[in-house]
Amino acid sequence: MRAAADIAPGSVQAWILAARPATLSAAIVPVAVGSACAVAVSGFRIGPALAALIGALLIQIGTNFANDVFDYEQGADTEDRLGPARATQSGLLTPGQMRAGMVWSFGLAALCGIYLTWVAGWPVVAIGAASVVSGIAYTGGPYPLGYHGLGDLFVMVFFGFVAVCGTAFVQVGAVPAIAWWAAIPVGSLTTAILVVNNVRDRETDAACGKRTLVARFGRTAGLAEYGLLLLSAYAVPVLLAGLDAADIYVLLPLASLPMALARWRALVQASDGPAHNRCLAGTAKLLLVYGVLFTAGLAL
Repeated sequence: MRAAADIAPGSVQAWILAARPATLSAAIVPVAVGSACAVAVSGFRIGPALAALIGALLIQIGTNFANDVFDYEQGADTEDRLGPARATQSGLLTPGQMRAGMVWSFGLAALCGIYLTWVAGWPVVAIGAASVVSGIAYTGGPYPLGYHGLGDLFVMVFFGFVAVCGTAFVQVGAVPAIAWWAAIPVGSLTTAILVVNNVRDRETDAACGKRTLVARFGRTAGLAEYGLLLLSAYAVPVLLAGLDAADIYVLLPLASLPMALARWRALVQASDGPAHNRCLAGTAKLLLVYGVLFTAGLAL
């Protein structure tokens, strides 16, 4: 990704920056794992799987656009931010442009939702509407979830249970038991990405009134939360295998355990913005690697 200073305002590169490509594994992995759950119960359907993937990506991008403009307007993104450049704060896109991009992203996601509603019924409407509303309410609206310590719960619910179970539902017509279990590690590792972000930004968040859990309880609490999320992610495959709820292949994600331990050490040792940013990117890569292995294990 080019530096913000090298990007022309309003350009394609500016929109790519605003879409935050490094975060899109959080949209891809839940759909892949949910589809693997459908394979596990002989219910995989390529059409609904692809529609769920495209819809998830569009909702994720729309949410990123919303966060970009609302964090800027709330004062969370300033010249003092330690994270990667944001398009609105950097002047690459105006708030109006970002809002338009948000509307277009959610609108295109709704087209996928129409198809999925035709395939799987009206529950899809509730799932899609809740996802869009929560994507906006995360940093916008009268009670921004991320500003009141509810961001972690939001990510766990929507990137874990809603995304994984919803993907399985639109293919199978019901939520198989394995999908509820599979949602836990996906949601945990996605939430871990948010925790790194919150550990990095705890001081600037507190200064602008963004009361994340880390801003409320401190860095040590954030490190503990990160460790517990990693632990839960790796406990689930072991539990599934131990209970004979899945084949031995479900243990494939354990191959990524050294990577997870390296990410834990990196966060503990991180002392500045660039170090936290590397840990953030590393945690997103961990989610992707874990997701590929988990998807393969469930499908096999």
